[in-house]
Amino acid sequence: MDLGSSRPTPAMPPREYKLVMLGAGGVGKSAMTMQFISHRFPEDHDPTIEDAYKIRIRIDDEPANLDILDTAGQAEFTAMRDQYMRAGEGFIICYSITDRRSFHEAREFKQLIYRVRRTDDTPVVLVGNKSDLSYLRQVTKEEGNSLAREFNCPFFETSAAFRYYIDDVFHALVREIRRKERDTALANERKSKPHSSIWERLKSPFRKKKESVT
Repeated sequence: MDLGSSRPTPAMPPREYKLVMLGAGGVGKSAMTMQFISHRFPEDHDPTIEDAYKIRIRIDDEPANLDILDTAGQAEFTAMRDQYMRAGEGFIICYSITDRRSFHEAREFKQLIYRVRRTDDTPVVLVGNKSDLSYLRQVTKEEGNSLAREFNCPFFETSAAFRYYIDDVFHALVREIRRKERDTALANERKSKPHSSIWERLKSPFRKKKESVT
């Protein structure tokens, strides 16, 4: 009798998702990340620092380990940019609704992702932060929605200060990654199914005709 076969198999560790925060300096990337990780709003933060954060959560009743890279927005801090563009599985592109220039830079970040990865199929979520400062608004919600349609991605207006829609952003990106993985697995499954060759398909009408003659 094999007693070893009755031992429970160890549970697989949760899938890790590598997420990258992108956006111009001062749009609130770090504040969004800190609110998501620790439910607190940082009053002061060094914008030149790139930080990594880890958190384990459940999304749609499925566990997930999130590894979040909060990148520096300044152009001079880009030595690691290609590396994290390749390593990241999903990207949160942020702009501030109070800063039109940051909105235009959001498109540049999307183009940068494409230049590095050479595909438009990279999971992305677009975020217009600082919705609590609506009296300073320079970018309308309609403009944000329009850019998200161009990116073919989810869009949220958030407030890191008041934690509005912060969780939704990160959850949506994980869902986008999972959706892409399902689509890829389905496509690979279709490819692996045996297909009759084009010659077999071409011969089949002739075979039927020949059989009918005999």
